[in-house]
Amino acid sequence: MALAATRGSGHSVGAARRRRWRAMLPIDPRIKARVERIALPFNRYGYDPYGISKQHLAEMFTALGFFYRHYFRVKCHGIERVPTSGRVMLVGNHSGGYAIDGAMLITSMFMELDPPRLAQGMAEKFINRVPFASLWSSRTGQFTGLPEHAERLLEDDRMLMVFPEGARGTAKLYWERHSLVDFGTGFVRLAMKTRTPIVPVGILGGGEAIPSIANSATLGKLVGAPYVPITPYLLALPLPVKMELRFGEPMFFEGTGTEDDEAVQESVESVKSRVASLMADGLLVREGGQG
Repeated sequence: MALAATRGSGHSVGAARRRRWRAMLPIDPRIKARVERIALPFNRYGYDPYGISKQHLAEMFTALGFFYRHYFRVKCHGIERVPTSGRVMLVGNHSGGYAIDGAMLITSMFMELDPPRLAQGMAEKFINRVPFASLWSSRTGQFTGLPEHAERLLEDDRMLMVFPEGARGTAKLYWERHSLVDFGTGFVRLAMKTRTPIVPVGILGGGEAIPSIANSATLGKLVGAPYVPITPYLLALPLPVKMELRFGEPMFFEGTGTEDDEAVQESVESVKSRVASLMADGLLVREGGQG
């Protein structure tokens, strides 16, 4: 009886916290309407087979929508090149200490496409060690970066978001923000195996939002992350800079995904080169004062 009472009390406390959170951030009815238009097989309780929740999506996009529209004032170029249905892989560059670029890319797919789509990313494994983040990550479709998870999503004709630079990308320092580190080969093998088109994405602004001058692995251990970015103003809070997303034409690669490394690396380099070109296009426009 005592155990049951304790559980009931804990459940009530958790429910009360959720109600307070939702009272602080009421869901935008326009966001809720767009969530209803996402072409995922939600059941009558608002969950899809992966555990993605309509309620959590509405809450997430209500919050991210503010940052997308008003804080980072994101501009998209070439978004009409992104397929509005069927399997597709978005492959972009990383920078900025935290995955702000990933969050804005997810939001662009929801806000700009018609009908809206949910871009699902492969979260870093350390997220699983953070209870609150782990729950929200899974409820909004961002799963641990395991190959079998990614393959299953594509086989189900979903939109997969990939940053081949991984944590090395977000670890770039401010003066490295427009560079690219080596891309892994796994995403091309996966695209070949599942016959998935790759849409390259060049992202600008993440490195300015959090201008990292160093990364602290020691602080990272305290929060269960690989590192914590250090900025000139110490706290790594994002600055209200303009961000830009540039989308290239879909790229297709023939193969089974079992080819030798040399053959796959050639395809990887072609994607990396296209991402770099999209970034360069954006920088050229910025320097010309047209962005």
